[in-house]
Amino acid sequence: MAKKDPNDFTVEERLKALYQLQTTLSAIDEKKALRGELPLEVQDLEDEIVGLNTRVEKIESEIDEFRQAIAQKKADIEEAKASIERYNRQLEDIQNNRQYDTLNKEIEFQSLEVELCNKKIREANIRIEERQADLQNARELIEEREQVLEEKRNELDEIMDETRTAEEELKEKAKTLELKIEPRLLASFKRIRKNARNGLGIVYVQRDACGGCFNKIPPQRQLDIKMHKKVIVCEYCGRILVDPELAGVKLDKTGAEEKPKRRRTTRRTKKAEEAPKED
Repeated sequence: MAKKDPNDFTVEERLKALYQLQTTLSAIDEKKALRGELPLEVQDLEDEIVGLNTRVEKIESEIDEFRQAIAQKKADIEEAKASIERYNRQLEDIQNNRQYDTLNKEIEFQSLEVELCNKKIREANIRIEERQADLQNARELIEEREQVLEEKRNELDEIMDETRTAEEELKEKAKTLELKIEPRLLASFKRIRKNARNGLGIVYVQRDACGGCFNKIPPQRQLDIKMHKKVIVCEYCGRILVDPELAGVKLDKTGAEEKPKRRRTTRRTKKAEEAPKED
């Protein structure tokens, strides 16, 4: 049997399918609401752990750079010491004061270079100790966050397992209902629903007012809604309006019934009271 084209459905059928779709989507929203803030908490923890791991990698890279710098400075020290030894040997063969002064200056320069390199090595070692402390703190924080994340994931998985079957059934029902709705009307409904705070894109009339924003609806407009001849939206909130009967909602009519009329009592005038009674 060929599927019926959405354009072949009457306005009444479309509105009825649309309201059923709203009910189904609201039920899905309720299932998701059971998860509370858990999905966001899990996502935040995952993002935080990614950030901490990036921080750990950066600290480790900095420590490696300091160690490489220390190794380079140690090599510079060895080279400077070798130069000092060479210059000291050359002092034994000097022939004039000019050469003596030159060699002494070179020895002094290389000695200062050794001192400077040792200073840089000490500073680098201090920085390594600081960064290692930061690294340890970051790793401990990662371990702590991973434990919390595991607990949150387990909690979320339990809730998901409880609601997964029902949610999948509701999603399949929603897909079936969407086939009965004209694409343009369906797109409008989804847009309205997305912008609505409570996720309601279609509501029924309650006590002569919109069931979404509770603004009063004029009598003529209410009559048009009951006729099911065209799609009517609330002029205040933009939600699609249907009458309770089409939505399958039974309203309590006690509030709508007219109050019994008060019995009118007539007050006897003073003149009538004073009038003599006939025998």
